[in-house]
Order: sequence, then C-alpha cells, then structure tokens
Amino acid sequence: MKKIYQKHGDGVQDPDLVVQSDPLFRDVLGSGFNRRDFLKISAATAAAVGSGMMSAPSFAEKKKWDPVIKLGYIPITDAAALLVAHEMGFFKKQGIDSVRPTLIRGWSPLVEAFSAHRFNLTHLLAPIPVAMRYNSNFPVKITAWDHTNGSVTVVGKDTGINTAADLGGKQFAVPYWYSNHNIISQKMMRAAGITPVIRPQDAKLAPNECNIVVLPPPSMPPALAAKSIDAYCVAEPFGALGELKAGGKVLRFTGDVWKGHPCCVVAMHEEDTMDPDRTAWTQGVLNAIIEAQIYLGENREKMSEMLSRDGKKYYPFPKEVVKRAMTFYDPAYYKNPHAIQHTEWGQDRINFQAWPYKSATKLNVQYLKDTVLTGDTAFLDKLTPEHVAEDLVNYDFVKKALEANPKWKEDSSVPQSGDPYTREELFVV
Repeated sequence: MKKIYQKHGDGVQDPDLVVQSDPLFRDVLGSGFNRRDFLKISAATAAAVGSGMMSAPSFAEKKKWDPVIKLGYIPITDAAALLVAHEMGFFKKQGIDSVRPTLIRGWSPLVEAFSAHRFNLTHLLAPIPVAMRYNSNFPVKITAWDHTNGSVTVVGKDTGINTAADLGGKQFAVPYWYSNHNIISQKMMRAAGITPVIRPQDAKLAPNECNIVVLPPPSMPPALAAKSIDAYCVAEPFGALGELKAGGKVLRFTGDVWKGHPCCVVAMHEEDTMDPDRTAWTQGVLNAIIEAQIYLGENREKMSEMLSRDGKKYYPFPKEVVKRAMTFYDPAYYKNPHAIQHTEWGQDRINFQAWPYKSATKLNVQYLKDTVLTGDTAFLDKLTPEHVAEDLVNYDFVKKALEANPKWKEDSSVPQSGDPYTREELFVV
C-alpha cells in the first residue's frame, strides 16, 4: 500500500507532528504512536480487508462454555449500550458476570478476536456479519441493534468541500469496506455525479472520481489534520473529534440520509443462541442491553462523562467530545454546509434502540451489491435480502426483552403508529 501521508506532495504535515502537537491524538491512537505505526496500521487494515473480510478466520477449538461475558469493543459511541450494561450492573442484575470490556482500536483485529472466541459478545458494523456468515462461513448471529444513526461525514475546512459534488478528485476514508459508512458515502457520491473508486493514493483521479481508502477510526482525525485525506465517514465520537481537534466540519450526518439506520449490531456466536442450556443466559444478555439503551437515552450527559476519560475511561476522549457526539444536533448550527436536511425526521445525532428491522437488513444486502468493494464479492451475487433477513438475525430474545421494556417504542427511529416492529426505510440523499 502507498504511504498514507504522500498526498498531493505539498502542504502535507508529518503525522508525527500532528500527533505530538496534541496529546489527545496520542491517547486516541495509543501511547508510542508514530509514523511507522500508522503505516503499519494502514497496510494491515488494507491487507485484512483486501479479500472483503478476514483472509483466514481463526476459528478457535471448541472449549468448555464460560458464561462470563467477555466483551470487545471499538472506542465509539456505537458500543455505549454494551459498556453501560457492564458498568451500571445491568448484566449482574440478570445474574450474569462480566469482566471489564477490552478496547480494540480497529475493526479487523476485533473481528479476528471475536472469531477466535476471545470475546463472546461484541458490536460489529451491520454489514460485517453478512460477510462473516456468507463469505467466511463463520457462525455469527445478529441478536439486536446496538444503536441507530451515530455516524457522520467530516471534511477538512480548507478542502473546498461543501457538497458531495465537491468530492471529485479527493481522498475519502471509511472504517471498513463492509460498513454502512461505505454504503451511504458511495450513494451520496453517485447521486452527486461522483464515481467512487479504489486506487493507490498517489494514483491520478479524474475530476469526477473520489478515491476511497480504509482507515481504523482512531487514525482518521490525525489523517485529516495532516491533510493526508480530505474527508471521512465514521462513527462518533470521531466525528466530534474531527470537528474539535482536526480542523474538520460536518458535511452530513448519516442519520439524515438513512433515517434511523443501523450502524453497529449486537453480535454473538450462533451456538449461544441455539443451545437450550444457554437460553436463560442469552435472554439475560439481551434484557441487560435493552435496559442499558433506555438508561442511555434518558441519561446522555451523565453517561457521556462516565464513558469518557474523565470518568471510567472506556473512551480515550474528554467528556466534552463524548457529550457533543451524544447530544449536539442543531440544524441552526450545522447549516454551512447543511448537514441536517431532513429536520422533519426528528432524529438525534445518535439514538439507542434494539429492534433489528428486517427492512433495514434487506436494504443493507441490496445496497452492498451496488457498492464498490475489494476482494471476492461473488458471494453477494448468491444472496437474497429475504434469506439474509431470516437467516442472519435472531429475533426471539430481543423481542422478548423489548416487550418487557415498552419505553423502547419512544425512540424516534421506531414508527409511532401501527406495528412498531415493521417500518418503511427512508433513504434520501
């Protein structure tokens, strides 16, 4: 892979200087981060996702089942409900022990760790389990949504990007090929007459082409600050961090393109959802997650501080960054460019509700087929959205948990009339 910081030749800052200039970037990326580390991360990410998923999943040998929850997570607000379920004792309330969750800084190592059974509970970008189950033949199950919305497109303030039509000739980062960030971004580009491509960063681009690269979320704000990329689409709070610390501005919130869309889902091993001896355990896990989601929605500021480095240090961000990602969604502020165009949708910057709508899973599969990806994507040709919606997702445990917690219906991603378990997807660029 070409060096991530060799873009345009002039005016590109050394990434070491960007990271060293602000200790927050060092906290986000990990201690001892330097240029060589970043290039290794970028190259490793490209290699790991080059075939669409893991090159060779590390299936662990079958071991005696351990009911203690071992949770791995990326430091994004997508994981908030799982972290709150542990920290606030909601798992323990269900009679389930859990150890302190393990922070992982990129999607590829998290997928590898989960597939190796290092973790028995995690959050994954909604399209990742599609590739795991049908391309890598890994027995993963989606058991709920972790949240809705919660992602953002950030552009450099001096890039001249004010609409998606301005992305021509630019470098654009997404966290993973199999992500709604990639899907939504490419839809926005095409609607504006821009063709998404995947090329080395020093390759010449036509005026109507935008080059897409994959970077781990923690690497995106430093890359934007170093002017090595022009824009990125990512989960919060890396959007808020880009605004506050990396010279970025919000181009569009993803929840303003796809109303109440899934970003991360709750992923579990299929055997934990099928073994009769584990039914009570799995139900308890979902009960705790739903309770945590409702608690989060009602205590956003308090939980922002708890999760931040000023609280229990689940995230390497100060509380003001997490709070912005959890609460700040003001159309009057985000008007240049208009990052919020569908105020009538009544969405928040991030929402927390668990029901995995079949309509959204079907749309994910349909749109994946139209998205530029790397590696072997032939498996997508064989998939039907209807099959994936029925086969990939377990609805039993989450529905039972939701029926015991009717407050979930108050979330703005849930239809406020008719059947709350079905909805029509709104995707408007």
